[in-house]
Amino acid sequence: MSRRTLVLGGARSGKSAHAEGIAPADSSVTYVATARRWASDEDWEARIADHVRRRPACWRTVETADGPSLPSLLDAAGPDELLLVDDLATWLTESLDAAGAWDGGSREPVRADADELVRALTGTAARVVLVSSEVGLGVHPATPSGRLFRDELGRLNARVADVCDTVTLLVAGIPLRLR
Repeated sequence: MSRRTLVLGGARSGKSAHAEGIAPADSSVTYVATARRWASDEDWEARIADHVRRRPACWRTVETADGPSLPSLLDAAGPDELLLVDDLATWLTESLDAAGAWDGGSREPVRADADELVRALTGTAARVVLVSSEVGLGVHPATPSGRLFRDELGRLNARVADVCDTVTLLVAGIPLRLR
């Protein structure tokens, strides 16, 4: 297994399941969930529940939305640890929210967050598997917020891919190794 692996894919492409399959089921894995829970969104909660059901019971889950930051988890992880981060798109959404970027706020805090993430990923002693959405293959988003998200996630994915040993793209459930 590579030290740093990025798994990209579109919606429902199988990227999360593929990333989970990289880690041995009986191994000690810290599953880093970056999505914020919205109790009022039944579909979102059902998606999260599906992910939880797939995970082996021996895996530990850490939620970053109201807990430790992703860079701090990477900084603190030791060489015998495996972190599975699912996913960078929801992590970026939190950063965009915090910066007020959806409403025209500065993108500088978002880019500073990305700098901090790449620094922590590069320096971590742990093995890391990261999942992210590939959003640059679709139609041109019709809204400014859609374009903002696509552009910032594309930049983040490129920066993370640059420091990963292995990069895999899932298309229709088929993994294509890019690096």
